[in-house]
Amino acid sequence: MAQHASSKKRIRQDARKRIKNRYYKKTTRSAIKRLRSLEDKKEAAAFLPKVISMMDRLVKSSNWHKNKASNLKSKLTKHVNSL
Repeated sequence: MAQHASSKKRIRQDARKRIKNRYYKKTTRSAIKRLRSLEDKKEAAAFLPKVISMMDRLVKSSNWHKNKASNLKSKLTKHVNSL
């Protein structure tokens, strides 16, 4: 167990960050799943930029690798265009 005050604080901060990161990742995954399930092209095209923005935020905070986000964006864009 941590003895120093600074390491105790770091443990508290990491716990808060882990919860936030998990929330943002889960929310983005749910949005991707929702986008894939949409049947209406107009609705999907309107929702796509929001999902891409969520992915870009995860990349910016180093929660996702940039290539993962790039691959997903490409696949989702193809999906929306094919509707």
